[in-house]
Amino acid sequence: MTSPSLNGLAKRLVADGILDEATAISALKAAHRSGQSFAQHAVEAKLVKSRELANIASQAFGTPLFDFGSYNFEMIPKGIIDEKLISKHFTLPLYRRGNRLFIAVADPTNLAGLDEINFNTGLSTDAVLVETDKLGKAIESYLSDSQDIGGGLKGIDDEELDSLNVGESESESDDESEPGGDEAPVVRFVNKVLLDAIRTGASDIHFEPYEKSYRVRFRTDGVLHEIARPPIQLATRLSARLKVMSKMDISERRVPQDGRIKMKLSKTKAIDFRVNSLPTLWGEKIVLRILDPSSAKMGIDALGYEEEQKKIYMDALAQPQGMILVTGPTGSGKTVSLYTGLNILNTPELNISTAEDPVEINLEGINQVNVSSKVGLNFAEALRSFLRQDPDIVMVGEIRDLETAEIAIKAAQTGHLVLSTLHTNSAPETLTRLMNMGVPTFNIATSVSVIIAQRLARRLCNECKKATTLPSEVLEAEGFSAVNIPRNDWAIYQPVGCEHCSKGYKGRVGVYEVVRITDGISRIIMEGGNSIQIADQARKEGFNNLRTSALRKVVMGITSLEEANRVTKD
Repeated sequence: MTSPSLNGLAKRLVADGILDEATAISALKAAHRSGQSFAQHAVEAKLVKSRELANIASQAFGTPLFDFGSYNFEMIPKGIIDEKLISKHFTLPLYRRGNRLFIAVADPTNLAGLDEINFNTGLSTDAVLVETDKLGKAIESYLSDSQDIGGGLKGIDDEELDSLNVGESESESDDESEPGGDEAPVVRFVNKVLLDAIRTGASDIHFEPYEKSYRVRFRTDGVLHEIARPPIQLATRLSARLKVMSKMDISERRVPQDGRIKMKLSKTKAIDFRVNSLPTLWGEKIVLRILDPSSAKMGIDALGYEEEQKKIYMDALAQPQGMILVTGPTGSGKTVSLYTGLNILNTPELNISTAEDPVEINLEGINQVNVSSKVGLNFAEALRSFLRQDPDIVMVGEIRDLETAEIAIKAAQTGHLVLSTLHTNSAPETLTRLMNMGVPTFNIATSVSVIIAQRLARRLCNECKKATTLPSEVLEAEGFSAVNIPRNDWAIYQPVGCEHCSKGYKGRVGVYEVVRITDGISRIIMEGGNSIQIADQARKEGFNNLRTSALRKVVMGITSLEEANRVTKD
């Protein structure tokens, strides 16, 4: 493969002084290797802004600049250009008038692409210039369009769509759950929803039947939003399909059921879905939790711990014994924090065992046990078995009762590192919760090493966040005086919303309260002190509570005050 020479749009950017020649040639080579157009690569690599590139191309080559904001995408002529050509040449048909086809392009100098489209369609082609990032989104939307329930999927062929099949047929269901007819559209729709959820970074998928409607929602960045409304007539067929895929009993609709789906995206990448069905008034609601093993391997730096908090957690992980407790409500990221720690500890020299309900992420090299009350295998029983198997590190999914707490503390006192979770609102409340369970204060003070309370806040979108100032009375009332960051270094932003994000937010970041059990805190525990006394002592010793940690992320420009209030306001 020969390297491309400097020409076309790249040459123009060099002539206008936007890029130097070496950078332009390097970008051309990189685009050539990746199969992208130069315009795509230049925008994605942030060598030039999409709008600036479009204006330069329009002026230089006399191609009219088109604004997608006023375009009705339902007018796109279907089937005129083969989807492979659309992807190959980064183009999209806009209008057809007689023998003329108007197509959107990001690079009007791609004459070879225009000629190939001309040859394949038999139509005269007229190029219309569109901003690169907007064209990319439009092409993706067009190729994954599913206005019809059996619509096509971008980059996914029939064989890959069928890879979600579990070797069972819906024909095993009875007449009510299987009304008959071709099930391919239902299969393709379900598979597309799962793929779209992965692409958009959703954490949960909700399939919800109502009396006269049916909706599908994704939870993205902690917030639910509707993504589809299939016909209500498909409700039983959709639930039957999901139950078959997750190996549930499709003939049983009266009681909740649990299952799992494993979806292979490639030879090395797979995503698990934890599935639960719930009988409701109008049918079965089915919720899928997306379990991505890669989330446990992001590394502790990606989670949002501040440097001092990270050091406390890492020091506790390095200890040969003791107990690390992670606390917070459901969906606050406790599992990812624990798995990140386990992944750091996971070496051939250590024997690591976990008891979970259920096991969410499979980690090679760790012995993971699903607890099951049906067969009498609870957390306490699993812990007893672990201690007879020469463990170094033990993880308990949750401490729910005194029996489990006592065994876990005994393990921590006898040379084992124990990790676990509790459902409390803060680190100090975790200690008093153990006291209320009946655990002796001496055992708590001598076994617990670190407590991490956490929440997940939405990150502000870096593309559109807007700087703002807050009145002094607001700063005082909200508690900003405790953030301990010089006022000159504050950078407070508010959400705006753009095509790159959802209502001004993109992704999430952890907000943490990391408390090491010091001598001072141990003394209060031994004296039977309450959570308020423990919190006061932790603050005196320099441990930030959840509220202060959230406000620090506000003044660092990571999240907004509204979001900090949502996740930490009392």
